[in-house]
Amino acid sequence: MADAAHRILELAEHALSSPFPLRVRAWDGSEAGPPGAPVLVLRRRRALRRLLWRPGELGLARAWVAGDLDVDGDLYAALDLLSGLFWDRDEPDAPASAARTLRRAAGVLRDPDSYRLVRRALSLAGAGLPPAPPPEELRRRTGIAHTKRRDKAAIAHHYDVGNDFYALVLGPSMVYSCALWPAEDTTLEQAQWAKLDLVCRKLGLREGMRLLDVGCGWGSMVLHAATHYGVRATGVTLSTAQAAFARKRVAEAGLTDRIEIRVQDYRDVRDGPYDAISSIGMAEHVGGERYLEYARDLYALLQPGGRLLNHQIGRRPLRDEDAYHVDEFIDRYVFPDGELAPIGVTVARLEEAGFEVRDVEALREHYARTLRAWVGNLEGAWKEAAAATSPGRARVWRLYMAASAVSFERNRIGVNQVLAVRTAPDGRSGLPPTRTGWLS
Repeated sequence: MADAAHRILELAEHALSSPFPLRVRAWDGSEAGPPGAPVLVLRRRRALRRLLWRPGELGLARAWVAGDLDVDGDLYAALDLLSGLFWDRDEPDAPASAARTLRRAAGVLRDPDSYRLVRRALSLAGAGLPPAPPPEELRRRTGIAHTKRRDKAAIAHHYDVGNDFYALVLGPSMVYSCALWPAEDTTLEQAQWAKLDLVCRKLGLREGMRLLDVGCGWGSMVLHAATHYGVRATGVTLSTAQAAFARKRVAEAGLTDRIEIRVQDYRDVRDGPYDAISSIGMAEHVGGERYLEYARDLYALLQPGGRLLNHQIGRRPLRDEDAYHVDEFIDRYVFPDGELAPIGVTVARLEEAGFEVRDVEALREHYARTLRAWVGNLEGAWKEAAAATSPGRARVWRLYMAASAVSFERNRIGVNQVLAVRTAPDGRSGLPPTRTGWLS
């Protein structure tokens, strides 16, 4: 049994019909694979059982979250190599993925070579039922997706992990969305300040205006807008933990007369009209079936001439599928019921709701750098972060953020700020004639 790595590599390369790009280290200490490549470490036989019972992305994620599998070396390089096998499977003209190939190898036993290798793999992995998923996995959901009750439960799964954990990852800004990096030496705090200020300038905020921040998180946007632009701001979130943290920050800043934080669904906001609405990193939770309703609700809450800044992650268009896409790992471990759509779909829905879209700015590379900064924070405070939530949950976030950084860098997903306006009945937008004018 001192050659487990060689046998695992043989199985993988047969399933892929090509060389496996990572080096493999097994629980028996054996290693095999290309020298100098990042090392995929199978700490326990259970890691192989997870991959055999659920080939592809979900089996890999379960092994990672449970601590059965790790990477020795450059995590980003390893994920980039693995992404071609697992996460690129739906891209146009992509080769057959490892997920499909491994399922075929496990299920189609008429091929003598596949039959022999699968039997060897099962023997190597050890007998037993499928390992139970790690406790961090969200396995049971009831009801129709994107109802108010189910959305609240989904938000709690993601955002009520713990304010102490998020403080370690996000840093003092407590901003959980793409930052804006104007220079190489910009710090994370400076980059988040620059992003918030860009949103304020695009919205044309001025003293005395009313701002609604949908999905306000820990209150950073409303605090920035009230402090630097003199607005009266309302922030809504479904997370009770976020709301408690945001209210404390508002009180400490002496801005309770200017800022209100509510635990409230955006569909229940009825105190418009507002002069401006910001929605930063929230629309990914809305869902394809509800997106037009979301856009119409925000349109109704704006006064004529009011602006919406919709900051949202999008994905590349794919063939032969619905406009909205759900990732299996992210759906079970990170953002339950989250859906990504191409930017063209988002713009079309906003305009269908009545908005005039005036500007779209892509910030894809900025999000990759933001995620790398968050991963660095997490790794630098690993013991504290694991203690603040759980080791499994910390592993979820490390995998999710590092894999997302690679996806942004490889242009598999992007992030866009869409500036839209509710024009007046006579067609006037109230916007300056050029982009430079509304950024000054």
